[in-house]
Amino acid sequence: MYKRKQTTVHRQLIGRPRVADKTEDKGQTGEGFPGFDPTSVEAYMVRDPQALAMNFARALENLGKAASEWLGPRERGEIADSVADPMVDLVKTLSKVTEYWISDPKRTLEAQTLLFSSYMGIWARSLSRFSGQPVEPEQETAPKDKRFSDEDWVKNPFFAFLKQVYFVTASWAERLVNDAEGLDEHTRHKAAFYVKQITAALSPVNFAITNPEVYRETVATHGANLVAGMKMLAEDIVAGGGELRLRHTDATKFAIGRNLALTPGKVIAQSEVCEVIQYEPSTETVLKRPLMIVPPWINKFYILDLNPQKSFIKWCVDQGHTVFVISWVNPDERHAKKDWESYMREGIDFALTTIEKATGENQVNAIGYCVGGTLLAATLAYHAKEKNRRIASATFLTTQVDFTHAGDLKVFVDEEQIAAIEKQMNAAGYLEGSKMAMAFNMLRASELIWPYVVNNYLRGQEPPPFDLLYWNSDSTRMAAANHAYYLRNCYLNNNLSKGEMQLGGKTISLKDIKIPVYNLATREDHIAPPKSVFLGSGLFGGPVDFVLTGSGHIAGVVNPPDKQKYQYWTGGKAKGQFEDWMEKAEEAKGSWWPHWHAWIEAKGDERVPARKPGGSALNAIADAPGTYVLTRV
Repeated sequence: MYKRKQTTVHRQLIGRPRVADKTEDKGQTGEGFPGFDPTSVEAYMVRDPQALAMNFARALENLGKAASEWLGPRERGEIADSVADPMVDLVKTLSKVTEYWISDPKRTLEAQTLLFSSYMGIWARSLSRFSGQPVEPEQETAPKDKRFSDEDWVKNPFFAFLKQVYFVTASWAERLVNDAEGLDEHTRHKAAFYVKQITAALSPVNFAITNPEVYRETVATHGANLVAGMKMLAEDIVAGGGELRLRHTDATKFAIGRNLALTPGKVIAQSEVCEVIQYEPSTETVLKRPLMIVPPWINKFYILDLNPQKSFIKWCVDQGHTVFVISWVNPDERHAKKDWESYMREGIDFALTTIEKATGENQVNAIGYCVGGTLLAATLAYHAKEKNRRIASATFLTTQVDFTHAGDLKVFVDEEQIAAIEKQMNAAGYLEGSKMAMAFNMLRASELIWPYVVNNYLRGQEPPPFDLLYWNSDSTRMAAANHAYYLRNCYLNNNLSKGEMQLGGKTISLKDIKIPVYNLATREDHIAPPKSVFLGSGLFGGPVDFVLTGSGHIAGVVNPPDKQKYQYWTGGKAKGQFEDWMEKAEEAKGSWWPHWHAWIEAKGDERVPARKPGGSALNAIADAPGTYVLTRV
């Protein structure tokens, strides 16, 4: 009797029509849905309802703890949710798209018809497959997506149908934005970005009951995965002080100075905004001209010194560079008034003075990474006005000096949003690091947010240790004056590229920079898109070598030669369109590091005996990596 009932359940779940028992005896399964094995439904059948109910109760208890940890700081007045929350702008932006489609009944009907006709197509195909009729592969509407890699997204009729509906709906929503008339470019860009965020969030992969892998795991563990996941959720909210700090890696496996930032060196000078680190030499002779690295202050410098195998800093030391690195302070309310000029004078200029004292050299090769490169470019333009020639060559890594094509980060920059951010920063003296971290993660939500939500909180799995993701989660605050200046002068008004930026009482122009420039872009960069970096290459007044490397903003830069990963492209002058340059560029396998080093040596290869940190003029303040880098948000 039980056997017969179980078979009936199988038929109901897979939509299989009744067939003769003798057919079942022959094992001809999957006739109702080709490639679907009815026995696979066993993994979705609850065997111990009592254990599942008990664990659901425990999971809800942990969820309640998470909610309390989130609400507590708000009730105590420790956290005031910002008016600059992206949700506010999301609603305002998408309401403009909605207004276009509902303002005309004909357009409303057109939009509805487009969606429902797609649904009917999916329904018809599903019925055909249920009845055993073959469906041509090209009729499938769902594109390949690694989020849907589990085989039941194809074989199981319920999940297959759900996936098709999801992709059709997401495509429909994107089309509504693209086809809406009367939107200015910025609003359309924001609307497309927000729709992408919404569809990424509403993916059936992100919910336990609509994710086959999570569903099976919940049944197999009687809900123990949800108990562990909700416990992790509460822990992550506690770690964020009332905000969710999504864990990307096992942070207990890393410590700066223990297994990160290990290259030997000394802090030889300190200002209110930075420490200057000089690294111990590893060669008997070194290049006469020292190397100064200006990292971004939005992140910490040790992305260039993760471990000895990945360290760009160590590699440079091993090639015979005397390496100096600026380690920026993690600002608090004391640094509220530190602006762009402060970071130039107390950062770059302070480091240049320190290097001259330590080495006796009055010229350096300089590297600027991301926003550190933008500051370096502005400083060079200011130096040109002052006839200051302390920097002999400049290397820019994924650096924007023109923000016309600055990518999705421009979504967060308009007058209304900046004014709200400034109000928030002026109250605290800084912008919380978590705000910037979330903005960057949203650029790749389907890779940096939702997979971790699923694995951490639905599957209850601790993420594995990964040094790059540990660094990514080690966010820094933004000093109020500095960040406001950056947003307005670069992203909002693009003053640096226009030659209208005011710095140190002067109007500066990139055309005044005559020194040689090595300008590196990465092909898959979401933060400094290659087209944007390429366009900026044409703004300098001297010779520019534009180089494109494979991968993205981090992996494309941190690419040791011995790994033999990716590739890089070199070509002629960075003129015309990026696409045209790319067609003529020459591809080389492996890392760009040796190519850059050869470029540096071509500008000056004279060598001198190796230098100890500080020389005879400066005493060490602390061992590398210093103290500023240790301050966590």
